[in-house]
Amino acid sequence: MAEKIWFITGVSSGFGRTLAEAAAKRGDKVIGTVRQQRQLEEFNAIAPGNTFAYLLDVINPDGVKETVAAAVRHMGRIDVLVNNAGFGFLGAVEEAKVQEFKEVMETNFFGALQVTQAVLPFMRQQGGGHIIQMSSVAGFRSTQGFGVYNASKFALEGMSEALAQEVAPLGIKVSIIEPGPFRTNFAGSSIKSTQNVMPEYEGTAHVFKDRILGYAGTQEGNPEKAAQVVLQLADSDSPPLRLPLGQTAYDAVRNKLNQVAQDLDAWESIATKTSFDD
Repeated sequence: MAEKIWFITGVSSGFGRTLAEAAAKRGDKVIGTVRQQRQLEEFNAIAPGNTFAYLLDVINPDGVKETVAAAVRHMGRIDVLVNNAGFGFLGAVEEAKVQEFKEVMETNFFGALQVTQAVLPFMRQQGGGHIIQMSSVAGFRSTQGFGVYNASKFALEGMSEALAQEVAPLGIKVSIIEPGPFRTNFAGSSIKSTQNVMPEYEGTAHVFKDRILGYAGTQEGNPEKAAQVVLQLADSDSPPLRLPLGQTAYDAVRNKLNQVAQDLDAWESIATKTSFDD
């Protein structure tokens, strides 16, 4: 199989790092973005000649454009973009300040959007490519105590679903990855919580918050196995638009689909009677 050129945001740890290592190990070239100077040499040393680190904060629009352009000058093309940079956020919707919502959206949604828009002209020019959005099962199904994060990932999925239709005739594929719980640092250093804590949500949002923070390091998912699935998806001629990762994610998606179907069936005879009689 032909060598691929990857551009992966957020490769200092977690899914991004594991995927980058797996792609480089099989002989692909990986451009990975990090946010700290000390992480540059560390990433370059993973597979010298195959891993290339760039400093980038995805919320910096000028930095995004410059970094993507530099990567293309360096490697000649980008075959696979993986928007992986992001962080989790816990707390009830009422507890969260609007500014906290904005900060999460800035990275998880607008950051991914800016990188996507910066890469698209090059993919259009080369006549193809694959954009992989690292979402979450939380981008398909909401959970009490996760509403801020849900909002950011729902936005990412809504944009990406439309994008997939727009770029398909241009030879560009779009896939949305929806992991469940995996043993990364997501529930540790990569997650934040509301500053405001309200006792009214002790029995709902805080239960979920405590569960997420309590299972760090014990999640069922193996990131290395997940990375191999993403590699298979990137190699596929007909990849899915959405791909839940892990049994928990699959069960959650099916449960929501069943719930939506039940609501549709229960209200169809009422909700569809809204047309003019003539």
